[in-house]
Amino acid sequence: MTARTSRSATLFVVCTAHFLMPFMMSAVGVALPAIGRDFAASAMQLGLVETTYVLSASIFLLAMGRLGDIHGRRRVLLIGILVFTSAGGLLSQAWSIESMIAMRFLQGMGGAMVMATTFAIVVSVFPQKERGKALGIAVASVYAGISCGPYFGGALITAFGWRSIFYLAVPLGLITFIVACTRLRGEWAEAAGEPFDWRGSLLYAAAILLLIAGASNLHQGPWAWLLAAAGIAGLALFLAFEARTAYPVLDVTLLRSNRVFAFSSLAALLNYAATFGVTFFLSLYLQYVKGMNPHQAGTLLIIQPIVQTVFSPLCGRLADRFQAAVVATAGMALCAVGLALAAGIGATAPLGLVVAVLAFLGLGFALFSSPNVSVIMGSVEPRHLGVASGLNSTVRTLGMMGSMTIITVIFSIFMGGHAITPDTQPAFLMSMRIALLTFSGLCVAGIFCSFVRLRR
Repeated sequence: MTARTSRSATLFVVCTAHFLMPFMMSAVGVALPAIGRDFAASAMQLGLVETTYVLSASIFLLAMGRLGDIHGRRRVLLIGILVFTSAGGLLSQAWSIESMIAMRFLQGMGGAMVMATTFAIVVSVFPQKERGKALGIAVASVYAGISCGPYFGGALITAFGWRSIFYLAVPLGLITFIVACTRLRGEWAEAAGEPFDWRGSLLYAAAILLLIAGASNLHQGPWAWLLAAAGIAGLALFLAFEARTAYPVLDVTLLRSNRVFAFSSLAALLNYAATFGVTFFLSLYLQYVKGMNPHQAGTLLIIQPIVQTVFSPLCGRLADRFQAAVVATAGMALCAVGLALAAGIGATAPLGLVVAVLAFLGLGFALFSSPNVSVIMGSVEPRHLGVASGLNSTVRTLGMMGSMTIITVIFSIFMGGHAITPDTQPAFLMSMRIALLTFSGLCVAGIFCSFVRLRR
Protein backbone atom coordinates (compact mmCIF):
# COMPACT_ATOMS: atom_id res chain seq x y z
CA MET A 1 0.00 0.00 0.00
CA THR A 2 2.76 2.46 0.88
CA ALA A 3 4.34 2.29 -2.61
CA ARG A 4 1.53 4.47 -4.02
CA THR A 5 1.73 6.93 -1.16
CA SER A 6 3.85 10.06 -1.44
CA ARG A 7 6.18 10.42 1.55
CA SER A 8 6.34 14.19 1.13
CA ALA A 9 2.54 14.38 0.99
CA THR A 10 2.34 12.20 4.10
CA LEU A 11 4.63 14.56 5.99
CA PHE A 12 2.70 17.58 4.73
CA VAL A 13 -0.62 16.17 5.94
CA VAL A 14 0.78 15.02 9.29
CA CYS A 15 2.72 18.24 9.94
CA THR A 16 -0.19 20.51 8.98
CA ALA A 17 -2.51 18.58 11.29
CA HIS A 18 0.09 18.52 14.06
CA PHE A 19 0.61 22.27 13.70
CA LEU A 20 -3.06 23.21 13.51
CA MET A 21 -4.29 21.39 16.61
CA PRO A 22 -1.84 22.70 19.23
CA PHE A 23 -1.96 26.12 17.51
CA MET A 24 -5.72 26.21 18.01
CA MET A 25 -5.42 25.06 21.62
CA SER A 26 -2.79 27.61 22.63
CA ALA A 27 -4.44 30.41 20.61
CA VAL A 28 -7.80 29.73 22.27
CA GLY A 29 -6.08 30.20 25.63
CA VAL A 30 -5.14 33.74 24.56
CA ALA A 31 -8.68 34.35 23.28
CA LEU A 32 -10.48 33.37 26.50
CA PRO A 33 -10.66 36.90 28.01
CA ALA A 34 -12.24 38.27 24.80
CA ILE A 35 -14.64 35.31 24.61
CA GLY A 36 -15.58 35.88 28.26
CA ARG A 37 -16.39 39.54 27.62
CA ASP A 38 -18.53 38.77 24.55
CA PHE A 39 -20.58 36.04 26.23
CA ALA A 40 -20.44 37.34 29.83
CA ALA A 41 -19.00 33.94 30.75
CA SER A 42 -17.91 32.92 34.23
CA ALA A 43 -14.38 31.78 35.01
CA MET A 44 -15.65 28.19 35.31
CA GLN A 45 -17.26 28.35 31.86
CA LEU A 46 -14.07 29.72 30.32
CA GLY A 47 -12.13 26.90 31.97
CA LEU A 48 -14.55 24.41 30.43
CA VAL A 49 -13.74 25.76 26.93
CA GLU A 50 -10.23 24.34 27.40
CA THR A 51 -10.99 21.39 29.68
CA THR A 52 -13.77 20.03 27.45
CA TYR A 53 -11.38 19.79 24.49
CA VAL A 54 -8.77 17.91 26.55
CA LEU A 55 -11.45 15.65 28.04
CA SER A 56 -12.91 14.78 24.64
CA ALA A 57 -9.50 14.03 23.12
CA SER A 58 -8.56 11.86 26.11
CA ILE A 59 -11.79 9.86 25.94
CA PHE A 60 -11.56 9.08 22.21
CA LEU A 61 -7.82 8.60 21.56
CA LEU A 62 -7.59 4.88 22.32
CA ALA A 63 -10.88 4.06 20.61
CA MET A 64 -9.96 5.96 17.45
CA GLY A 65 -6.58 4.26 17.29
CA ARG A 66 -8.28 0.87 17.45
CA LEU A 67 -10.92 1.88 14.88
CA GLY A 68 -8.07 2.91 12.58
CA ASP A 69 -6.47 -0.51 12.93
CA ILE A 70 -9.79 -2.18 12.06
CA HIS A 71 -11.37 0.12 9.44
CA GLY A 72 -8.33 1.92 8.03
CA ARG A 73 -6.16 4.69 9.47
CA ARG A 74 -6.48 6.85 6.35
CA ARG A 75 -10.27 6.71 6.62
CA VAL A 76 -10.27 7.67 10.32
CA LEU A 77 -7.73 10.45 9.60
CA LEU A 78 -9.88 11.95 6.83
CA ILE A 79 -13.03 11.88 8.97
CA GLY A 80 -11.09 13.42 11.84
CA ILE A 81 -9.81 16.29 9.69
CA LEU A 82 -13.36 16.97 8.50
CA VAL A 83 -14.79 16.89 12.03
CA PHE A 84 -12.04 19.16 13.38
CA THR A 85 -12.38 21.62 10.49
CA SER A 86 -16.19 21.66 10.66
CA ALA A 87 -16.07 22.25 14.41
CA GLY A 88 -13.67 25.17 13.82
CA GLY A 89 -16.13 26.70 11.35
CA LEU A 90 -19.01 26.26 13.81
CA LEU A 91 -16.95 27.75 16.64
CA SER A 92 -16.36 30.87 14.54
CA GLN A 93 -20.16 31.32 14.56
CA ALA A 94 -20.71 30.42 18.23
CA TRP A 95 -23.75 32.22 19.67
CA SER A 96 -23.24 31.44 23.38
CA ILE A 97 -20.63 30.10 25.75
CA GLU A 98 -22.66 26.87 26.07
CA SER A 99 -22.57 26.32 22.31
CA MET A 100 -18.83 26.95 22.32
CA ILE A 101 -18.25 24.34 25.04
CA ALA A 102 -20.33 21.78 23.13
CA MET A 103 -18.48 22.38 19.86
CA ARG A 104 -15.11 22.20 21.62
CA PHE A 105 -16.09 18.65 22.63
CA LEU A 106 -16.78 17.86 18.96
CA GLN A 107 -13.46 19.44 17.98
CA GLY A 108 -11.65 17.33 20.58
CA MET A 109 -13.16 14.18 19.07
CA GLY A 110 -11.90 15.19 15.62
CA GLY A 111 -8.48 15.95 17.08
CA ALA A 112 -8.41 12.50 18.70
CA MET A 113 -9.14 10.83 15.35
CA VAL A 114 -6.20 12.65 13.77
CA MET A 115 -3.67 12.27 16.61
CA ALA A 116 -4.49 8.57 17.03
CA THR A 117 -3.57 7.80 13.41
CA THR A 118 -0.84 10.20 12.25
CA PHE A 119 2.19 8.59 13.90
CA ALA A 120 0.98 5.16 12.80
CA ILE A 121 0.70 6.34 9.20
CA VAL A 122 4.21 7.84 9.30
CA VAL A 123 5.61 4.52 10.55
CA SER A 124 3.69 2.66 7.84
CA VAL A 125 4.91 4.92 5.02
CA PHE A 126 8.56 5.50 5.93
CA PRO A 127 11.18 2.73 6.08
CA GLN A 128 12.89 2.13 9.41
CA LYS A 129 16.12 3.91 8.39
CA GLU A 130 14.15 7.15 7.76
CA ARG A 131 11.54 6.77 10.49
CA GLY A 132 13.32 8.80 13.18
CA LYS A 133 13.84 11.79 10.89
CA ALA A 134 10.19 11.74 9.75
CA LEU A 135 8.88 11.43 13.32
CA GLY A 136 11.24 14.22 14.39
CA ILE A 137 9.76 16.55 11.76
CA ALA A 138 6.24 15.52 12.80
CA VAL A 139 6.99 16.23 16.47
CA ALA A 140 8.63 19.55 15.55
CA SER A 141 5.39 20.68 13.90
CA VAL A 142 3.57 20.16 17.22
CA TYR A 143 6.00 22.47 18.99
CA ALA A 144 5.75 24.97 16.14
CA GLY A 145 1.99 25.10 16.68
CA ILE A 146 2.45 25.60 20.41
CA SER A 147 5.01 28.36 19.77
CA CYS A 148 2.96 30.25 17.19
CA GLY A 149 -0.41 29.97 18.93
CA PRO A 150 0.00 32.70 21.58
CA TYR A 151 1.95 35.07 19.32
CA PHE A 152 0.02 34.90 16.03
CA GLY A 153 -3.25 34.10 17.77
CA GLY A 154 -2.85 37.22 19.87
CA ALA A 155 -2.12 39.29 16.75
CA LEU A 156 -5.21 37.92 14.96
CA ILE A 157 -7.43 38.53 17.99
CA THR A 158 -6.16 42.09 18.37
CA ALA A 159 -6.70 42.89 14.67
CA PHE A 160 -9.85 40.92 13.80
CA GLY A 161 -11.39 39.58 17.03
CA TRP A 162 -11.39 36.13 18.64
CA ARG A 163 -13.52 34.51 15.92
CA SER A 164 -10.65 34.94 13.44
CA ILE A 165 -8.60 32.12 14.96
CA PHE A 166 -11.44 29.69 14.22
CA TYR A 167 -11.83 31.07 10.67
CA LEU A 168 -8.17 30.15 10.14
CA ALA A 169 -8.88 26.48 10.91
CA VAL A 170 -11.21 26.14 7.92
CA PRO A 171 -8.83 26.79 4.97
CA LEU A 172 -5.93 24.97 6.66
CA GLY A 173 -8.16 22.00 7.41
CA LEU A 174 -9.60 21.89 3.89
CA ILE A 175 -6.14 22.03 2.29
CA THR A 176 -4.98 19.19 4.52
CA PHE A 177 -8.10 17.15 3.67
CA ILE A 178 -7.67 17.66 -0.10
CA VAL A 179 -3.99 16.68 -0.03
CA ALA A 180 -4.79 13.62 2.12
CA CYS A 181 -7.55 12.56 -0.29
CA THR A 182 -5.48 12.97 -3.43
CA ARG A 183 -1.97 11.96 -2.34
CA LEU A 184 -2.47 9.45 0.49
CA ARG A 185 -3.86 6.70 -1.71
CA GLY A 186 -2.89 3.75 0.45
CA GLU A 187 -4.82 2.28 3.36
CA TRP A 188 -3.61 0.54 6.49
CA ALA A 189 -5.98 -1.75 8.39
CA GLU A 190 -3.98 -4.75 9.61
CA ALA A 191 -6.74 -5.68 12.11
CA ALA A 192 -9.52 -5.60 9.49
CA GLY A 193 -12.45 -7.88 10.28
CA GLU A 194 -11.90 -7.91 14.05
CA PRO A 195 -14.79 -6.69 16.24
CA PHE A 196 -14.58 -3.38 18.09
CA ASP A 197 -14.61 -3.49 21.90
CA TRP A 198 -17.48 -1.10 22.71
CA ARG A 199 -17.80 -2.13 26.36
CA GLY A 200 -14.13 -1.59 27.05
CA SER A 201 -14.23 1.78 25.27
CA LEU A 202 -17.20 2.97 27.35
CA LEU A 203 -15.55 1.79 30.57
CA TYR A 204 -12.37 3.64 29.64
CA ALA A 205 -14.32 6.81 28.75
CA ALA A 206 -16.15 6.77 32.10
CA ALA A 207 -12.88 6.29 34.02
CA ILE A 208 -11.16 9.15 32.15
CA LEU A 209 -14.20 11.40 32.69
CA LEU A 210 -14.12 10.78 36.44
CA LEU A 211 -10.34 11.19 36.63
CA ILE A 212 -10.19 14.50 34.72
CA ALA A 213 -13.28 15.91 36.46
CA GLY A 214 -11.73 15.11 39.83
CA ALA A 215 -8.14 16.11 39.07
CA SER A 216 -9.13 19.48 37.60
CA ASN A 217 -11.15 20.39 40.73
CA LEU A 218 -8.98 19.11 43.58
CA HIS A 219 -9.00 22.56 45.15
CA GLN A 220 -12.80 22.34 45.52
CA GLY A 221 -12.75 19.77 48.31
CA PRO A 222 -13.05 16.05 49.17
CA TRP A 223 -15.65 15.28 46.50
CA ALA A 224 -13.09 16.01 43.78
CA TRP A 225 -10.55 13.69 45.41
CA LEU A 226 -13.21 10.97 45.49
CA LEU A 227 -13.91 11.46 41.78
CA ALA A 228 -10.19 11.24 40.95
CA ALA A 229 -9.85 8.08 43.08
CA ALA A 230 -12.89 6.59 41.32
CA GLY A 231 -11.28 7.38 37.98
CA ILE A 232 -8.07 5.60 38.96
CA ALA A 233 -10.09 2.61 40.18
CA GLY A 234 -11.99 2.69 36.89
CA LEU A 235 -8.75 2.53 34.91
CA ALA A 236 -7.66 -0.48 36.97
CA LEU A 237 -11.03 -2.13 36.27
CA PHE A 238 -10.62 -1.30 32.56
CA LEU A 239 -7.21 -3.04 32.42
CA ALA A 240 -8.64 -6.10 34.20
CA PHE A 241 -11.59 -6.20 31.78
CA GLU A 242 -9.34 -5.83 28.73
CA ALA A 243 -7.15 -8.72 29.90
CA ARG A 244 -10.20 -11.04 29.59
CA THR A 245 -11.47 -9.63 26.26
CA ALA A 246 -10.73 -11.47 23.01
CA TYR A 247 -10.38 -8.32 20.87
CA PRO A 248 -9.70 -5.49 23.32
CA VAL A 249 -9.43 -1.79 22.53
CA LEU A 250 -6.10 -1.97 24.39
CA ASP A 251 -4.23 -5.27 24.20
CA VAL A 252 -2.95 -5.58 27.76
CA THR A 253 -0.35 -8.10 26.63
CA LEU A 254 1.44 -5.13 25.03
CA LEU A 255 2.00 -3.82 28.54
CA ARG A 256 2.61 -7.18 30.23
CA SER A 257 4.86 -8.96 27.75
CA ASN A 258 6.33 -6.15 25.61
CA ARG A 259 8.83 -4.57 28.01
CA VAL A 260 10.08 -2.01 25.49
CA PHE A 261 6.56 -0.76 24.75
CA ALA A 262 5.50 -0.71 28.41
CA PHE A 263 8.55 1.11 29.79
CA SER A 264 8.72 3.52 26.83
CA SER A 265 5.09 4.49 27.43
CA LEU A 266 5.76 4.88 31.16
CA ALA A 267 8.81 7.03 30.40
CA ALA A 268 6.64 9.26 28.18
CA LEU A 269 4.04 9.58 30.95
CA LEU A 270 6.70 10.60 33.48
CA ASN A 271 8.34 13.05 31.09
CA TYR A 272 5.11 14.84 30.22
CA ALA A 273 4.13 14.95 33.89
CA ALA A 274 7.52 16.45 34.72
CA THR A 275 7.76 19.09 31.98
CA PHE A 276 4.21 20.37 31.44
CA GLY A 277 4.04 22.40 34.66
CA VAL A 278 7.26 24.33 34.00
CA THR A 279 5.61 26.91 31.72
CA PHE A 280 2.79 27.35 34.23
CA PHE A 281 5.17 28.15 37.07
CA LEU A 282 7.53 30.34 35.08
CA SER A 283 4.62 32.33 33.63
CA LEU A 284 3.46 33.16 37.16
CA TYR A 285 7.05 33.79 38.29
CA LEU A 286 7.82 36.24 35.48
CA GLN A 287 4.59 38.21 36.00
CA TYR A 288 4.18 38.18 39.79
CA VAL A 289 7.82 38.13 40.89
CA LYS A 290 9.63 39.87 38.01
CA GLY A 291 6.79 42.26 37.19
CA MET A 292 6.51 41.47 33.48
CA ASN A 293 3.30 41.96 31.54
CA PRO A 294 1.68 38.94 29.79
CA HIS A 295 3.18 39.80 26.38
CA GLN A 296 6.71 40.09 27.80
CA ALA A 297 6.35 36.84 29.73
CA GLY A 298 4.94 35.02 26.70
CA THR A 299 7.77 36.25 24.50
CA LEU A 300 10.32 34.83 26.95
CA LEU A 301 8.50 31.53 27.45
CA ILE A 302 8.38 30.89 23.69
CA ILE A 303 12.09 30.03 23.88
CA GLN A 304 11.45 26.46 25.05
CA PRO A 305 9.07 25.37 22.23
CA ILE A 306 11.22 27.16 19.64
CA VAL A 307 14.29 25.17 20.75
CA GLN A 308 12.18 21.99 20.63
CA THR A 309 10.96 22.86 17.13
CA VAL A 310 14.47 23.52 15.81
CA PHE A 311 16.16 20.48 17.32
CA SER A 312 13.44 17.80 17.02
CA PRO A 313 14.24 16.91 13.37
CA LEU A 314 17.96 16.70 14.22
CA CYS A 315 17.20 14.48 17.20
CA GLY A 316 15.07 12.31 14.96
CA ARG A 317 18.06 11.83 12.65
CA LEU A 318 20.18 10.89 15.67
CA ALA A 319 17.59 8.22 16.48
CA ASP A 320 18.09 6.81 12.95
CA ARG A 321 21.88 6.68 13.33
CA PHE A 322 22.10 5.51 16.94
CA GLN A 323 19.86 3.44 19.19
CA ALA A 324 16.72 5.56 19.66
CA ALA A 325 16.26 4.48 23.27
CA VAL A 326 19.76 5.73 24.12
CA VAL A 327 19.03 9.15 22.57
CA ALA A 328 15.73 9.35 24.46
CA THR A 329 17.44 8.43 27.73
CA ALA A 330 19.97 11.23 27.21
CA GLY A 331 17.07 13.64 26.66
CA MET A 332 15.38 12.52 29.87
CA ALA A 333 18.64 13.08 31.76
CA LEU A 334 18.90 16.63 30.38
CA CYS A 335 15.30 17.29 31.48
CA ALA A 336 16.11 16.07 35.00
CA VAL A 337 19.14 18.38 35.22
CA GLY A 338 17.23 21.32 33.72
CA LEU A 339 14.38 20.95 36.20
CA ALA A 340 16.83 20.76 39.10
CA LEU A 341 18.43 24.00 37.86
CA ALA A 342 14.98 25.60 37.50
CA ALA A 343 14.25 24.74 41.13
CA GLY A 344 17.11 27.07 42.09
CA ILE A 345 15.46 30.12 40.50
CA GLY A 346 14.70 32.65 43.25
CA ALA A 347 13.32 36.16 43.50
CA THR A 348 16.67 37.73 42.59
CA ALA A 349 17.68 35.27 39.86
CA PRO A 350 18.84 36.96 36.62
CA LEU A 351 16.63 36.56 33.56
CA GLY A 352 19.59 34.99 31.78
CA LEU A 353 19.23 31.97 34.08
CA VAL A 354 15.56 31.61 33.13
CA VAL A 355 16.47 31.80 29.42
CA ALA A 356 19.22 29.19 29.87
CA VAL A 357 16.89 26.83 31.74
CA LEU A 358 14.18 27.15 29.07
CA ALA A 359 16.66 26.44 26.28
CA PHE A 360 18.16 23.51 28.21
CA LEU A 361 14.73 21.97 28.81
CA GLY A 362 13.77 22.52 25.17
CA LEU A 363 16.84 20.60 24.03
CA GLY A 364 16.23 17.82 26.55
CA PHE A 365 12.62 17.36 25.47
CA ALA A 366 13.59 17.40 21.79
CA LEU A 367 16.13 14.64 22.46
CA PHE A 368 13.52 12.61 24.33
CA SER A 369 10.27 13.04 22.44
CA SER A 370 10.68 11.94 18.81
CA PRO A 371 13.21 9.13 19.59
CA ASN A 372 10.86 7.81 22.29
CA VAL A 373 7.93 7.86 19.86
CA SER A 374 10.12 5.95 17.39
CA VAL A 375 10.84 3.31 20.05
CA ILE A 376 7.15 2.98 20.96
CA MET A 377 5.93 2.68 17.37
CA GLY A 378 8.75 0.33 16.38
CA SER A 379 8.12 -2.07 19.27
CA VAL A 380 4.64 -3.27 18.19
CA GLU A 381 3.26 -5.31 15.31
CA PRO A 382 1.61 -3.43 12.41
CA ARG A 383 -1.87 -4.49 13.58
CA HIS A 384 -1.30 -2.55 16.83
CA LEU A 385 0.14 0.67 15.35
CA GLY A 386 -3.10 2.61 15.75
CA VAL A 387 -3.49 1.58 19.38
CA ALA A 388 0.17 2.45 20.04
CA SER A 389 -0.29 5.87 18.42
CA GLY A 390 -3.46 6.50 20.43
CA LEU A 391 -1.86 5.37 23.67
CA ASN A 392 1.15 7.63 23.04
CA SER A 393 -1.16 10.63 22.73
CA THR A 394 -3.17 9.45 25.75
CA VAL A 395 -0.15 9.29 28.05
CA ARG A 396 0.75 12.80 26.94
CA THR A 397 -2.66 14.06 28.06
CA LEU A 398 -2.60 12.07 31.30
CA GLY A 399 0.93 13.28 32.01
CA MET A 400 -0.13 16.91 31.58
CA MET A 401 -3.07 16.32 33.89
CA GLY A 402 -0.81 14.61 36.42
CA SER A 403 1.53 17.60 36.33
CA MET A 404 -1.28 20.02 37.15
CA THR A 405 -2.56 17.68 39.89
CA ILE A 406 0.86 17.75 41.57
CA ILE A 407 0.87 21.55 41.34
CA THR A 408 -2.63 21.76 42.85
CA VAL A 409 -1.65 19.59 45.81
CA ILE A 410 1.56 21.57 46.47
CA PHE A 411 -0.29 24.89 46.23
CA SER A 412 -2.92 23.68 48.69
CA ILE A 413 -0.17 22.74 51.16
CA PHE A 414 2.04 25.85 50.88
CA MET A 415 -0.35 28.56 49.64
CA GLY A 416 -3.50 27.51 51.45
CA GLY A 417 -5.77 28.88 48.73
CA HIS A 418 -4.34 32.42 48.96
CA ALA A 419 -3.61 34.55 45.90
CA ILE A 420 -0.05 35.40 44.89
CA THR A 421 0.79 38.76 46.49
CA PRO A 422 3.96 40.36 47.81
CA ASP A 423 3.10 38.86 51.21
CA THR A 424 2.63 35.32 49.84
CA GLN A 425 5.52 35.51 47.36
CA PRO A 426 7.88 33.45 49.61
CA ALA A 427 5.23 30.71 49.82
CA PHE A 428 4.83 30.78 46.04
CA LEU A 429 8.58 30.48 45.49
CA MET A 430 8.71 27.57 47.94
CA SER A 431 5.82 25.88 46.08
CA MET A 432 7.63 26.35 42.77
CA ARG A 433 10.89 24.96 44.18
CA ILE A 434 9.22 21.86 45.69
CA ALA A 435 7.21 21.19 42.50
CA LEU A 436 10.21 21.52 40.19
CA LEU A 437 12.31 19.23 42.40
CA THR A 438 9.43 16.74 42.32
CA PHE A 439 9.35 16.99 38.53
CA SER A 440 13.11 16.42 38.40
CA GLY A 441 12.58 13.29 40.48
CA LEU A 442 9.98 12.07 37.99
CA CYS A 443 12.55 12.44 35.22
CA VAL A 444 15.05 10.41 37.27
CA ALA A 445 12.39 7.68 37.48
CA GLY A 446 12.00 8.04 33.72
CA ILE A 447 15.74 7.46 33.26
CA PHE A 448 15.31 4.20 35.19
CA CYS A 449 12.49 3.17 32.79
CA SER A 450 14.76 3.90 29.84
CA PHE A 451 17.56 1.77 31.28
CA VAL A 452 15.15 -1.13 31.88
CA ARG A 453 14.02 -1.13 28.25
CA LEU A 454 17.65 -0.98 27.07
CA ARG A 455 18.16 -4.39 28.69
CA ARG A 456 15.94 -5.95 26.03
